[in-house]
Amino acid sequence: MDFAATTLLLFIVLDPLGNIPLYLAQLRALPEQRRRYVAIRELVIAYLVLLFFLFAGSAFIKVLALDMASVRIAGGVVLFLIAIRMVFPSPGMVSGSSSVSGEPFIVPLAVPAMAGPAAMSVVVLLREANPDATMLILGSMTTAWLASAVIIAAAAHLQRLLRDEGIRAVERLMGLILVVIAVQMMIDALRSLGALPAT
Repeated sequence: MDFAATTLLLFIVLDPLGNIPLYLAQLRALPEQRRRYVAIRELVIAYLVLLFFLFAGSAFIKVLALDMASVRIAGGVVLFLIAIRMVFPSPGMVSGSSSVSGEPFIVPLAVPAMAGPAAMSVVVLLREANPDATMLILGSMTTAWLASAVIIAAAAHLQRLLRDEGIRAVERLMGLILVVIAVQMMIDALRSLGALPAT
């Protein structure tokens, strides 16, 4: 299992660049000092949610008596749908930018913006497929989360620098990479079921 590849996968799934407009819109009405506190709080909550799924996600799979191949296919489908949304965002939006009144708590910034279905399923799948590499997955997840946190912390500066067009271009590139990963995940699951010949 490769640390760099796992970190890149998790970083793409966390999609910090795509979350910049959402974070800015949700925190716009708050004072600057409070804005920083809320952003950090939501990022920490997202990390704790992913940590929970890393260590307890397998138990859910066993309790529900799910076959690992079906979990991989479902994870691939979720990743594929997320990737399609990244490649073809809604008109006039970069992964959603609507604002709400009041201070956000857990939803939507921690879940599902950062710790969304794709991130949760990928963490569970990585742990299930590599039960002896838990610490490596934890390190990759932490590294990807830290990189995402730095980007979110610099959200206002990055949006001024890249503008919506630049953010959208980078996100589409990451989406294309994620499409390939999602398809490969589904192919591996079908091969494990004998539906496709091994290479």
